[in-house]
Amino acid sequence: MSNNQTTERSRRYLNPYVGGVLLGLVLLAANFVSGRGLGASGAIKSVVATSIEAVHGDAVNTMPFMAEYAEAHSGSPMRSWLVFEMLGVLVGGFLSGAVAGRLKLKVEHSPKITSKRRLIFALAGGILFGLGSQIGRGCTSGSALSGMAVLSLGGFITMMAIFGTAFALAYFFRRNWI
Repeated sequence: MSNNQTTERSRRYLNPYVGGVLLGLVLLAANFVSGRGLGASGAIKSVVATSIEAVHGDAVNTMPFMAEYAEAHSGSPMRSWLVFEMLGVLVGGFLSGAVAGRLKLKVEHSPKITSKRRLIFALAGGILFGLGSQIGRGCTSGSALSGMAVLSLGGFITMMAIFGTAFALAYFFRRNWI
């Protein structure tokens, strides 16, 4: 990579070390302000519970987990602060891309695969990760990052499992990205 490309890239992306420190400060602030860490899967549960209630109001009561989740958030599950957190992540990501000039409708992939294959693998990975977050009772934000922020042994084990699995499977999937 030429020096000009490196300079161009560094102008477009935040230094990862600075980003890590900022993420740590956000986690610390979330624990201090709300008494709990960050997480995305709770927002998804709120959307699912609200969608079930919208389609069939009594159906949510036939599913013990969803009924418990809907009752835990008085009024509407959409009033959960996690929903507003995720909206902030989406809006913030969009604004960051707009300011840095990275808003483009394209699929980034290796020249060795098609856009369709890249999208299929991304969708399959997202679905598997979502299922895993439900089995593990939380996403990486909640389980690993927030757990590690409060020095939870479970948070460290979760992070090691996530990166260990990714490292072990990278050999089999690398041709899709390299």
